[in-house]
Amino acid sequence: MDLPVCLIENQEENRLVVNKKALQILDDINQPVVVVAIVGKYRTGKSYLMNKLAGQTNGFALGSTVESKTKGIWMWCVPHPTMDGHTLVLLDTEGLGDVEKGDSKNDAWIFSLAVLLSSTLIYNSVGTIDQQAIDQLHYVTELTELIKVKSPSQNVEENDGADFKRFFPSFIWCVRDFTLVLEKDGKPITEDDYLKNSLMLKTGNSRKIVEYNLPRECIHNYFHSHKCFVFERPANKEGLNNLDHIPESQLEPGFLCQTKKFLSYVYKNSKIKTLAGGYQMNGRLLGNLAVTYVEAILSGSVPCMENVILTLAELQNSRAVNDAISKYESKMNEKIDQFPTETQEDFFKLHQESKKEAVKIFKNQSFKDENQEFQAKFLEKLETKFNSFLKCNEEKSKKKCLELLQNLSKTIETEILEGKYFRPGGYMEFMEKKTTIVDEYNKTAGGLLKASETLQLFLSEKTTIERAIMQADKTLTQKEKELAEREVKIKAAEMINKLKKENENKIKELLEIQKKSNEQHIELLKKKTEEDRENVKRENEKLIERKLEEMRMYDQCMTSTRELERELENFMERMKIASPDPPPPCTIS
Repeated sequence: MDLPVCLIENQEENRLVVNKKALQILDDINQPVVVVAIVGKYRTGKSYLMNKLAGQTNGFALGSTVESKTKGIWMWCVPHPTMDGHTLVLLDTEGLGDVEKGDSKNDAWIFSLAVLLSSTLIYNSVGTIDQQAIDQLHYVTELTELIKVKSPSQNVEENDGADFKRFFPSFIWCVRDFTLVLEKDGKPITEDDYLKNSLMLKTGNSRKIVEYNLPRECIHNYFHSHKCFVFERPANKEGLNNLDHIPESQLEPGFLCQTKKFLSYVYKNSKIKTLAGGYQMNGRLLGNLAVTYVEAILSGSVPCMENVILTLAELQNSRAVNDAISKYESKMNEKIDQFPTETQEDFFKLHQESKKEAVKIFKNQSFKDENQEFQAKFLEKLETKFNSFLKCNEEKSKKKCLELLQNLSKTIETEILEGKYFRPGGYMEFMEKKTTIVDEYNKTAGGLLKASETLQLFLSEKTTIERAIMQADKTLTQKEKELAEREVKIKAAEMINKLKKENENKIKELLEIQKKSNEQHIELLKKKTEEDRENVKRENEKLIERKLEEMRMYDQCMTSTRELERELENFMERMKIASPDPPPPCTIS
């Protein structure tokens, strides 16, 4: 993509619509995708960072006025700068809190979609991480109202934060035009420490404390990692209004240095967008994900992430079946000029090569096929296609055998028409000629699939003319004719038995090869299922570790609070000792 396109349009009356052109672009991306989205108030420099991530100075519109430039969600797909064979998908969202729009619900949906579609979410703000900045991130507190992990039919009252972490991205807070010194208690701290301190919770149950803690708890609970970057002002006011055209040499060195660190971190640490269970997404799946979420929003229902995954799995698995069968068909069509094969085994080699490619496609594209429903459909359709090509090979074999017999018997057919053999001694001459034809045919076509069947048909067609020649031969006695008739019947029976045995052997061979082939590929697909289970196991282990980390953080917070309470109690006790109660006042009697 040379330039960004709108992925989700914000049309009249703030109606969200997925752009078909963007979907077509995503549909053509079969590589794993790393999806980085940015959110924040308008006029905070979001688009500048996204252009730099794309390796460009412009592309996403930079607003230099109070008007919000980006409407909806815009997408830019570029080759990943540091991960070969991967695509970096950048999502730039319209500025939150645009006064012209006047619809906070629409802002909340834009924020939610950025969360749901990305593997890394960047929150961009100006100034410092103070209470006002965190209050502006109130959209994060609405996520549980706008998004559900589990379906209401599962009778789950609340969505656990750990469940959200299976679906939600990592979190980066970018603070622009930062002017403070990174110090605490007179000691230097890192940007991550600055964010961590800003997200510390207070103890207590008052309404004020609950409101203070809520957005901080949401950030801790929903996003599985947290990173902070602070940027000094890049240029003077005039330069800010022309940031996409100003040379880097005129930007502040500190701003450029921090931008470089930011880009390096995002490239290195942003993960492939994955679904629950560890399934890596490509462009096609990302497009389907966007469509499914937007359709849920438009329907007025609350998007349920587990239901969305089931819908995606059905779409993707159906397509995996079709793509795998198409691959098998195309590979077999490439080999069709080799039909008819000399033997059944040769045909199976072609089949196996093509089937291997098809299984690979199905294995790579399918996911969450827990009951192997789509695997069964794939194998069923594969068998149908196999039988079709087998029939085609047999028909071509039969045609080739017939052509060979017609060429070999051309002379004898002409001689029969001329009546050459309808004379004394003609029968023996005819039989010798027929034997020569059969011997030559067996020598040339004996290994072909339909050789015996075609020969048997040819010979049975000649039975009537053979009897007529025999009856016309006056040199044969009645007894010789009876013996000859018996020999014809014996040979015909032998041919039928031979053909029957060959067919039985071919069927047996066919079943044996098919059984072996299916066992190999079912084993391969079983490995796929085991891999999926292992991915789920690893994901659950990560969630447990994150939950333990949260508990340690809360314990640390509570410990610090208890220590402060003890210090306060000790201080109050010392105050009492230092200031004893005054004596009672004197009375005059």
